[in-house]
Amino acid sequence: MEQDYLIAGHRIRVEGDRLVAAIGALTGFTPFKMEADGEPLCRFIVSATETPAFKEILYTNEIDGIVSHFGYYNGGFLFVMAPPEGEMFELWLDKSKQVASFKGNYNLRLLRFACWIAYGVATAPFKTIAIHTSTIVCQSKAILFLGESGTGKSTHTRLWRKNIQGAVLLNDDSPILRIIDGEPWIYGSPWSGKTPCYKNESYPLAACVRLSQAPYNQIKRLSVTQGYGALHPSCPPDFAYSDELYDYISDTLSSLLSAVPVYHLACLPDADAAHLSHDTIFGICGK
Repeated sequence: MEQDYLIAGHRIRVEGDRLVAAIGALTGFTPFKMEADGEPLCRFIVSATETPAFKEILYTNEIDGIVSHFGYYNGGFLFVMAPPEGEMFELWLDKSKQVASFKGNYNLRLLRFACWIAYGVATAPFKTIAIHTSTIVCQSKAILFLGESGTGKSTHTRLWRKNIQGAVLLNDDSPILRIIDGEPWIYGSPWSGKTPCYKNESYPLAACVRLSQAPYNQIKRLSVTQGYGALHPSCPPDFAYSDELYDYISDTLSSLLSAVPVYHLACLPDADAAHLSHDTIFGICGK
């Protein structure tokens, strides 16, 4: 059995009854299904072989008791997750063949994150990044709102939807940034955090806004260097420790920064903040 998914224009083929069924059960993947046809960018397969050993561990973190390791093996990238209970989940991507092998614990939470990692590694060379933002579409253009968890990304996009006519949510956690012919486009994705918003849609990017909480509303445009500093923390943290993946991310962000403005918005959680960011972005874009 096999099933194709088209995510940000990249065809991913899932092979094997167990893996097809497991990914098909993940909330959010259904809108991206398509018939298996043509050559995929990457194949996700069930591994029947022994997991390769780490050549070098680049990044380790722990979230809710799940310890994950990301790094190199001799043929490419290896990613392992160890939950508090149950068997480990193991994923390795052969760079030369563009094949991601899945093995172990198919807990839906682990599998969803593993798919995100596999997709990110496979598509990084093609100026594509799954970027941690909450994303609004307005006037047929996308706006990325960035910030650390708890800084108010979802709150600000909710204020846009409530107070800005025609503003709708595209994705609330991990839309896909892709550079096409030098222009940044934003795609919906199967990964949207705690807000179920899975849209197989794409829009040109109008602007990026880094948010911070403040007792006032103030927005300013950032320099290219400041803009890079605002964007980079929202890129996959695991990838920053690989020189190869870091170079791909830097190249993609450089293309974005040459095409659209990046702002910093210090704000209150109120309607005036939404109007300020909207009027600044579209006032400039309309000139």
